Amino acid sequence: MSGHSKWVNIRIRKQSQDARKGKLFAKVAREIIVAARQGGGNPDVNHRLRFAIEKARDVSMPIDNIKRAVQRGTGEIAGVSYDEVTYEGYGPGGVAILIRVLTDNRNRTVSDIRRTLAKNGGRLGESNCVAWMFDPRGVITLPRRDIEEDALLELALETGAQDVRTEGDTYEVICPPSQLDTIRQALLARGLTPASAEVTMLPQTRVSLDGSEAHQVLRLMDQIEDLEDVQQVYANFDIPDALLQEAAA
Repeated sequence: MSGHSKWVNIRIRKQSQDARKGKLFAKVAREIIVAARQGGGNPDVNHRLRFAIEKARDVSMPIDNIKRAVQRGTGEIAGVSYDEVTYEGYGPGGVAILIRVLTDNRNRTVSDIRRTLAKNGGRLGESNCVAWMFDPRGVITLPRRDIEEDALLELALETGAQDVRTEGDTYEVICPPSQLDTIRQALLARGLTPASAEVTMLPQTRVSLDGSEAHQVLRLMDQIEDLEDVQQVYANFDIPDALLQEAAA
């Protein structure tokens, strides 16, 4: 998990910038629409929708925007239909990359992804060329100052977590995706507020990068995440803390 927390912090900082530009609102709205379409418009029984709505609230998305996105997903009002697709490829240094998108135009999306990879020293791959290297996991992060490690470990394991790891001044609670909401609710009940809680794809092994390749991969990640249709990007790079801190500055 080396570097994971720092990369999450970079993403959070970048998301706050995107929210000011309205870019993140559009991405979060898509997630709400698809979640509501697949599981219905009640967040009490649709956990994916609940997390999407909480994400929207975290970035200060207006309540009316959230409501309209749910209604588009349930079909109460007309809206665009999005396909959920995952693309796979390679970055500099042989880094494996998974790119999850919600798109209304697959041809446009794959063209944008292929071009972005190519101009940054990467390439698009075939289906399952790298997906087997990743495992779906829930990851909850919270500040170490909020709770002692032993107390967090006991609470997390009692509610179905697989591991608790320490990364700098942050704890990472690792769990099966199905337990993410249960553990998050248990933390909230203890008065703890996670910095992030998400289902992600954790790599089984990592590729160590430094120097120009590390900078190139970070630039590639930024440019892929900036694409209109891209929701999440996962990669198996391991980059020194100093370079991640530099990127976060």
